[in-house]
Amino acid sequence: MKRVNYNGFVTRRGLFCVILYVNSIKELNNMKNRYLMTIAVCAMAVFLCVFLVSGSSSAASKQIVGVWFVQFPDAPFKYHMVTFHSDGTMEQANPDAGDAHTSDSDGMGVWEIRGGKVVGKFVEITADRESRQFVSRGEISFTLEMEGSRFTGTAIGRFFDLNEKMVVGPVNTAMTGTKVVL
Repeated sequence: MKRVNYNGFVTRRGLFCVILYVNSIKELNNMKNRYLMTIAVCAMAVFLCVFLVSGSSSAASKQIVGVWFVQFPDAPFKYHMVTFHSDGTMEQANPDAGDAHTSDSDGMGVWEIRGGKVVGKFVEITADRESRQFVSRGEISFTLEMEGSRFTGTAIGRFFDLNEKMVVGPVNTAMTGTKVVL
């Protein structure tokens, strides 16, 4: 049986090309389906990894979020209030009169869970009480271990002048905290 294309030419080769074309489209669709399936499997794997990781650290995250009465025994004034927010930011405050020589701003910083521990850093600005001039930018890094409504940990303070030269530190101190609850 002979096939005739629309131009009136008899060709078996044309029919063979059409069959190849149709088969190649089917193969492309199969490849596209395999590709889409691979993407879907990878996306699901990423989602599960994120879900499992966030699930494993959510207990520590939920524990740290809130307001804490914190002691830094080696700080000029050892009693502080610290708030950890659920978005990974934090604030630290202590009485302005805690240091007779400098006034320091509230500390503001970030935190995250690493290996089941709370790791973070806050920054504060200090000024000379008499001249009202900039003294330093303090960066206090910390690592905490949660124990219910308490934590223990260590902090390292480093203080820099306007030229980024360290003028004080590193100063190491322990830190302990008790969560403020109703």
